[in-house]
Order: sequence, then structure tokens, then C-alpha cells
Amino acid sequence: MEAKINAQTFINKLFFSITFLLSASLAFAQTKTVTGTVKDAKTKAPIAYATVAVVGAPAAAGTSTSTNANGEFKLVFPTSYVKIRASYVGYDNKDAFVTNDAVQTKEILMDAQDNMLEEVVVKAKKKKYSNKDNPAVALIRKVIENKDKNRLSGQQYAEFDQYEKMSLGLSNLSEKFVNKKIFKNYQFLFETDDSAKTANKYVLPAFIEEKISKVYYRKDPSKTKQYILGDQRAQFDPKFIDNDGLAAYFNKLYEQVDIYDNNISLVTNQFLSPIANSAPTFYKFFITDTIKTSQPWLVELSFVPRNKADMLFKGQLYVTLDGNYAVQGANMTVADDINLNFVRDLQVQLKFEKDNKSRFYLKTSTLGIDFSLTEKGMGIRGSRTVDYNNYKVGVQQPDSIYDGPSTVIAYNVENKKATKSLFETQRPLALAQNELNIYHNIDTLQKIPSFRTFMDIAALLLSGYKQAGPVEIGPVNTFYSFNPVEGFRLRVGGRTTESLSKRFYAESYAAYGFKDQKWKYFFSGTYAFNNKSVYSFPMHYIRASYKKDTKIPGQKLEFVQEDNFLLSFKRGDNDRYIYETNYGLEYKKEFLNHLTIGAGFNINKQTPAGSLTYQMRDENGQNKLFNELNTTELSVNFRYAPHEEFYQGKIYRTPIFNQYPIFTFNYTAGIKGLAKGEYNYHSFNVGAFKRFYLSQFGFADVTAEGNYIAGKEIPFPFLTIHRANQTYAYQLNSYNLMNFLEFVSDHNASINVQYYMNGFLLNKIPLIKKLKLREVFSFKGVYGGLRKENDPDDPNYGSKVFAWQRNAQDIQSSYTFGSEPYMEASIGLSNIFKILRVDYVKRLNYLDHVDAPAWGIRARVRFDF
Repeated sequence: MEAKINAQTFINKLFFSITFLLSASLAFAQTKTVTGTVKDAKTKAPIAYATVAVVGAPAAAGTSTSTNANGEFKLVFPTSYVKIRASYVGYDNKDAFVTNDAVQTKEILMDAQDNMLEEVVVKAKKKKYSNKDNPAVALIRKVIENKDKNRLSGQQYAEFDQYEKMSLGLSNLSEKFVNKKIFKNYQFLFETDDSAKTANKYVLPAFIEEKISKVYYRKDPSKTKQYILGDQRAQFDPKFIDNDGLAAYFNKLYEQVDIYDNNISLVTNQFLSPIANSAPTFYKFFITDTIKTSQPWLVELSFVPRNKADMLFKGQLYVTLDGNYAVQGANMTVADDINLNFVRDLQVQLKFEKDNKSRFYLKTSTLGIDFSLTEKGMGIRGSRTVDYNNYKVGVQQPDSIYDGPSTVIAYNVENKKATKSLFETQRPLALAQNELNIYHNIDTLQKIPSFRTFMDIAALLLSGYKQAGPVEIGPVNTFYSFNPVEGFRLRVGGRTTESLSKRFYAESYAAYGFKDQKWKYFFSGTYAFNNKSVYSFPMHYIRASYKKDTKIPGQKLEFVQEDNFLLSFKRGDNDRYIYETNYGLEYKKEFLNHLTIGAGFNINKQTPAGSLTYQMRDENGQNKLFNELNTTELSVNFRYAPHEEFYQGKIYRTPIFNQYPIFTFNYTAGIKGLAKGEYNYHSFNVGAFKRFYLSQFGFADVTAEGNYIAGKEIPFPFLTIHRANQTYAYQLNSYNLMNFLEFVSDHNASINVQYYMNGFLLNKIPLIKKLKLREVFSFKGVYGGLRKENDPDDPNYGSKVFAWQRNAQDIQSSYTFGSEPYMEASIGLSNIFKILRVDYVKRLNYLDHVDAPAWGIRARVRFDF
């Protein structure tokens, strides 16, 4: 009987096993394909690198995948499974049921775990938040304590492959806007905005850049060396846009995020990292979850700013509980009340993985920012993704690997075909179709005549030059101006472009003053040794020029011309001019490390104009007038700006400042007897500029300069006439309450400090903080003097140099320094209407000088993020 039962049991088990195997075989023989996207349920933003898995299926190929940078995924699995699950740190898991259709698409909306301050603060107990005895603060202090061993700089040697992708486009475009008649020929550019919160919204992809690099790091001596193996981007016609400068500017706005840095630079501002050494002072931390499904276990730390208007993040950190206290993931954004301009949305996602030493390293960094003038209007949305692979630590490379500049182009830039092949075969993250379209669309767009007309008009408005075949006419802001000597002044000018020649460039203008009834001219011819535009980096050219024009003595304006219409409005007595005739020869060469060398030769004749006089008083008190001065000068100059970045405009470079200093040195020699030169002298000038970042306290721009002129019996036009400002605009590099020609010296030293506090104080004041104003402070001081051999007041030499200038009432109006430096300071508000800076400027001394203003209000247009 027992044998019969055992036999029956065996038969039943055998039948069941065969049935199961047959069913499984049939099930696995029939598969279905599910594609789709994973998005944030609230913002509709795609979630990159989320895990999507088939629920109930064994771990096997096809049953689990990760979304790409655009939140897209694809799964192929047996039809017997009917549910998939999306998971990502900082979000609740989300399931989606699927049908047995062979091909289907799913959109999975995940809910963020927003159990942060507003939900976890224990108001019921009336307990005030405190760092003391707070387990979340104790944990973040452990993370801070272990930063050095968990970050790249904690390793002696490291190397990895790096892929960067940055894309931008116009966002939040309405259907009405897209269907405007002007865009009739451009409909191929617009795409449906899947992340929009409302229907019928479109985007216009406009820029993409990709880089593939090999990076080596060495701790001692510290060096990070990046070998760029490939770089490609959608480019506009360089006649209209500086593509390199545009890429540099976008890279500054969308900088790489290293959470282990104390300060994280984004949109030209610095944000305090939630794991900075001082983070517990500025952030509130809460333990909001423990994740045991991960190995090692993770603790979710939520954090918010103590002051919502400060430059701080809010979000979640995921910290390992294996004793290393490493960051395994991070999701960060900013508060709505933050004192940050034009940013409608900002999202940072960081994902870390283990290296070959079981340390967590940054695998993927994704930064998305949506810029807009208004909350609901059209904007610019961009994202930057950096992916790291093949991470190795402890591998020492030969010293030659680390030598040289920090970044090296390690491929043939001209071989476009090889570069394209590199990205097609080695790009670790696949581009979405709309990203691939950007390359093609930009090329197509620039072939449309109406678009080129639009770019031509835009270039005129932004740069002041009008394209006219092989030449450019401008700049338009100098066509009309006025001053006390010339009266109304009309000017027209232009220059050749690369369309005419890549070697030879010419520039010219003619101007006429209706009061002095004199013509002014300028001509120059430039030869480029490197077959590139003489305005593009790296410059290498020789230029010959002739100029006959007016000038205010001592004025050296930057980024604007002296006959700019807006500078025509001046205060006080400002009719001391010179007529200058100059023949010049200039050589300049820039190196890839941003060292610039230059040399010049100038023959100059100047004649006083207006109320300016060149006169000497002899021993008998009689005046002798001079109608002209002649000099011949040789000069050399050096400028070193390591890691400098800038946007190259039509006229000037717009600097993109960073933490690196800029050094300058200039030497000029006056040669008597050469080409009518009347004086011997030697002028030495050294200067340094540096931006100091002060974390939550803003930043300061500091400029120091020194000058020494060797020689005797030198007239004041060839000494240092200190740069004054009699306009109503605040000028950064001039003394805003000093009068023209007020101070002259042959040796001097100066300091200029511009301190931008970024609203740190005003953000703390109720009601005022809603205006999002920002404090700005400045101090400028200069001290020097005249040696007796150049001093008009010296009894032995006074009759051998030009006398001090005097005004219409015969009162002395120019001086050298006394026993103290000239000083002025200001306090102001910036970010007024997001574009304006207004300063109250106070002159601190030398108030007994004629027409010396004690204070003034000055304004400056300044765009801040």
C-alpha cells in the first residue's frame, strides 16, 4: 500500500514538473516589448538612470534596465509577466501594468519623497529645531568628517573615462507662438514639450555639445589632467556668434557639480554644499528614511535652508551605513524664494557607484536649469550630463602624463569624420532623437535666407556692427556724440571680415566735429600670422595704424569707446582735451596657456584743446605756451591669465571670471631724438586682479596696481594722469568722484575692491527680502607723488616742467598727492529690476580741491543671476 502511494506521489510530481517546464518554455517563447519614459509626477521632468524591472521575474537579461539621460527605457520580457516597477532614490516605487500586446509604450510618473521640513518638523511638541542632540546633524558631521577619504582628492592616483553632454533650447513655447507666420519655414525645428505641465507646449532645441575625455588625477603634487579625445557641437556661423565663447559661457552656467566641494558654482553664483564644513550652520537636516534594500544600507537625509532666500539647496542625500559615510546619491533643487534671478527651475541629480577599492565614486551627474524672465513665459531650458566610466584608483602613470596644461586637445580637430565616428562608437549614453536632430537642424537653419537676415539684425543690436558683404559697418553707438570741444560729433566707420581675407584685416573711421570744424581719422591694417580672425583666441598679429582724433588726458576706457553717446553726459568742468596724431606699430601673440606678449612702437604728437594749456612759468613768473608735444615710444607688455574664459564679441571680450588671478606688466620707454621725440623716460606698470569667493558671503573683486616712471623734467602728459570719471555712470576702474586731470604722479600704488554680498544681509530682513536686492560695497584708494625733478612746485625744477592746470577763475585744479592717499568708498544696491546697480559714492578726502564733489549717486547696468 505504501509503495503504491509513493509511486502515485512520484507520478504526480513528475506530471507537475513536466507541466511547469512546458508552461515556462511556452511563456519564454512568447515575449513583448515595452518602451516608455519615467518622469517626476509633479514637474514632468524625465528621471535619468532610474531602474525599471519586471515584477516577479528572475534576474536575467531583459528583465531589468535603467533609463537613459532623457528618462527613456526599453524592456523585452515574456508575456506571462504583467507588471513592471520603476525605482529611484528619493522617489516612491511606482508599478505599471502591461498588456500582452507585442509592442506597447508606458509613461511612469513617480512621486518624490517630499517628506522634508514642512512635514517632519514637530510643531505639536513646540520644539524648536536645534543641532544639539540631533541624530541627523550627528550623521552629517560624520559625512563631513569622512569627506577626504571618499572624494577624488582623497586618492593618491585616479583615472577615469569622462563623457559630457550639454544641450539647450527655448522652452515653454505656446502653440500660438509656434504657428506665427514668421516661423512658417521653421516648423521642422519645433518639438512637443513632454515635460510641460499643460498641453500644447513646445520646445526649440538650439545647442548641443559633447566631449569624450580621459582624465588622470595625482594628489601630490596636485594635478588633474584632461585629455579631450573628441569634441563636437552644433555651431552657428562665426560671423554672427563666437561659438567657443558661447560654449564657455554655457559651461559656466552649467558647471560640473562636486558635492564634496564646500562650495558649488552654478549660474555664476556659489551655493554652499549640504556637506560643506559649515553646512550645519546654514542648513536644517532630518532623517526621513532608512533604505534596507540597498547594500550597504542607506539613510535618507533631507535638508532645507535655514533662510529660504540664501544661495542654498534643498533636497535629499543618501548616505551609506558601512562606516565610510559616503554619499551614494543626491537630489537637489533650490527654494522658490531664493535670491536667484531668471531661474525658473533647477534640478541636480547625482548617482555614485563602487570602484575597485569598494569606495563610492561619482557615476553620473545631471544638472537641469530652466531660465526665464517670467514664471509662465518663454524660457531657455538646458541640461548637462557627465558620465564617468572605468574608474581606477592607485594606478600611477609616468610624470609625462600629468605635465603641461590641465586640458589638452588629444585629437585632430580638422578630421570631422574621425570625430563623428568616435562618438558613434564610444558614446556611453545614447542620444535621444531630438538631440540628434539638433546637429542637422542647425545646419539646415543657417541655409535659410530669412534666418540669416534675422541673425544679421540681432548682431547689429547686440554688437553694434552691420554686416555688409566682406565688411562690417559700425559701431553704431559712436555714430553720434557730443563734447565741449567738438560740439556735435558725427562718425562713421567699419572694418573688413574673414569673408574678404583671413590674413589681412583693415579698419577705419572718419568723424567730424561741428564746433571745432575739424575732421578726425583712423586707419589700420593688420596681418594675422595664424590665418585666423585677429579678434579670436589665440591672437597672433602685427598691426600698423594712423590716428588723428581728440582725447581726454589720462582716460583709458575699457569695453566702450570714448565717443560713445552715453558717455557724452558729464558733470562739472570737462573741456580739457587734446588733439592727438599717432602713428603706431603693434605686435601681439597669445599662447594656449593664456600668456600674452606684446610690443609696440608709437610716434605721437599732441596739441592742447579746450581749456587745456601746456605752459611753463620761468623764474620771472612769465608764462611760455607750448602748442604741441612730440614723443617716440617703444613698449613691451605681458599678460598672464591662467584658465581664462571669455565671450568674444565684435569689439571686446566679455570676461567669464573664475578664481584664478590675472597678472599684467607693461614697460614703455620714451626716446628723445628719435622721430622728433622730445623726452627720455621709462615707465613700469604692474597689476594683478583676482576674484575671491566667500561662499555665503558673496565674492570680492580685488585689483592692485603699481606704477613708476623714471626720468626727469617730464611734462605731466607723459606721467600718470589718474583715471577719473565725470559721467553719471559708475565705472569700475575709474575714480568716480575724481575730476579729469585732478591728480598727477610719477610713482603710485592703488587698490580697488568691489564686494558683492549677494543679499546675505537683506535676505534676513522681513518684507525687504521679497525685493531680492543685493548689497554691494566698494573702496578705491591711490597714493603716490612726484619727485622734485618732475614737480611744478619745486623751486629748482618748477620752471622746467609744465605748470599745474588752472580753471577759468585762475584757481589751481590739478595736483599731486599730499600726505595721504586719495580715497573713495561706496555702498549700493544691485539687482534693482534684476539689471541695475545704484551706488551712493562718498569722497573721503581732498575735499578742499576746486570743484571736488563730496558725494554722488552713480548707476550701472549689471545683469546678475
